[in-house]
Amino acid sequence: MKSGHVEKESLWKLIKKGNKSSAIAMTGNAILAAIKTVAATMSGSGAMFASAMHSFADAINQAFVFIGSVLSEKKPTRRFPTGFGRVINIFCMIAVIVVSIMAYETILEGIHLIQHPVASGGYFWLSVGVLVINIVVDGVILYKAMKEILHEARVEAKGFGIVTGAFNNVSRSAPPTRLVFYEDLVAVTGAFLALIAIIITSFVAAPYLDGITTILIGILMVCVAFKVGYDNMIGLIGVAAPQEIETRISNLILQAPYVKDIYSLRIMQEGRYYHVHGLIELEKGLTLAAADDIKFDIRRIVLEDHDIVDVTFGIIEDDEQVTWTSNE
Repeated sequence: MKSGHVEKESLWKLIKKGNKSSAIAMTGNAILAAIKTVAATMSGSGAMFASAMHSFADAINQAFVFIGSVLSEKKPTRRFPTGFGRVINIFCMIAVIVVSIMAYETILEGIHLIQHPVASGGYFWLSVGVLVINIVVDGVILYKAMKEILHEARVEAKGFGIVTGAFNNVSRSAPPTRLVFYEDLVAVTGAFLALIAIIITSFVAAPYLDGITTILIGILMVCVAFKVGYDNMIGLIGVAAPQEIETRISNLILQAPYVKDIYSLRIMQEGRYYHVHGLIELEKGLTLAAADDIKFDIRRIVLEDHDIVDVTFGIIEDDEQVTWTSNE
């Protein structure tokens, strides 16, 4: 997706560029939602119902996100010269609405269960088995999302470092990857809570625990909706690239021959890509033709970074004052 390319792409090529983790999560959560809905109906468990609602919301969300990720890969056109990167933010905002509705229904169900506790239908092992499957499936998806975060942030990690690295670098990942991460983090946590509630209520008289657990899962869904909504709202407004990206690009520029300083540099994020605009100070005495060649060489080097899709540079003579200081 480099700027200046306006040829049409086939739908199949765009689909292959879509966020694969979203497609996998969509399929997995749809299957889990169906299984847990049957289990909740048979057992009468409110916690299981809340978990089913969460899986259903996740499946819808990931469908929206996958569609958005496909559309965001469309190449720039004359009418939309900066590309379609922010389309993914729009689809993620739709997903936020879905999560919010499901969270409301889940909390409402929890309140109802506290007011009118429902006795377990005697399907203890069915409920436990379904939730264990839930934890395993969402756990695998969460692990893959963590590895994808590290890949997008260009961070190397092994073992438990994958977990800590994912939490530390999630803000540097693409919007679809962040959504999968947050959704499945809450999905795994919610499944654990539901499992604990089912085990306790099967052996101990705790009529209100089912409702309380259901409300807690609903609150977790609200937290996801708020976090994802905030991230994509600032993405739609237009947000500067993370400091790590700015440092990486500025170092590429400053290491180029004849570059003395960076007068100004602005890097904007569009979905999972970045647009670079800058004014570079070159050595004094260069001819206009030589300065232009240097500018285009620097532009080519920056565009070799797979995260960068558009680069616009201006050039001026060195003013003998240090304007740019690396924050590395």
